[in-house]
Amino acid sequence: MYAASALKQYQSVNTQARVVDASPHRLIQMLMEGGLTRIAQARGAMERGQTALKGELIGKSIAIIAGLRDSLDHQQGGELAGNLDSLYGYMMARLTEANISNEPAVLEEVAGLLRDIKTGWDGIAD
Repeated sequence: MYAASALKQYQSVNTQARVVDASPHRLIQMLMEGGLTRIAQARGAMERGQTALKGELIGKSIAIIAGLRDSLDHQQGGELAGNLDSLYGYMMARLTEANISNEPAVLEEVAGLLRDIKTGWDGIAD
């Protein structure tokens, strides 16, 4: 994992958590947590008809997933990194579609995928 890239992406979405002492593993966890939070917030904004806020939150979600994608180490990760790269690309495209279509189900689909990835990541020891 490229910790500096993950740290930069995490800080760019205005999170308040301390990241200075976090391990690379924890930084990825924090990115995933931030992504899930932004997607949930975007859904709320979508349901309330807050179009600008919805777009901003979906944009932040996309940026977080892009950070996760950028942090993949394709040399060490091999096929798994390639599969995650494709899945992250799919998730970013679906978030864009959710922003355009105002479909909460699309946000839920992406959140479910990210939760599944996070569950696997959380199972890996530091």
